[in-house]
Amino acid sequence: MKTFSKSAITFFTASVMATSAFASDSTDRLQSARGSVEALGVTLENMGANVDTSVDLNGAYTADQKTAVYKAKHAELQSQFNTLRAQSAE
Repeated sequence: MKTFSKSAITFFTASVMATSAFASDSTDRLQSARGSVEALGVTLENMGANVDTSVDLNGAYTADQKTAVYKAKHAELQSQFNTLRAQSAE
């Protein structure tokens, strides 16, 4: 029984550590995506563009879902940046 208890505790500890690491990675990706949107928004504002960096997180419950929303917003802003840059090059 002692061996089973030790094994169970070891497994539980390893599971908690793995979950914490996974949660940290998801949170890091979310914060990176959010920062990327904010930075690109500032760049666009400095170029004279009207920028909406707000995102609708309704329905996005997990960090990965929220990250996907921010990545979609970044793609939208990147398109706006590319358009402005092409116009200024003409």
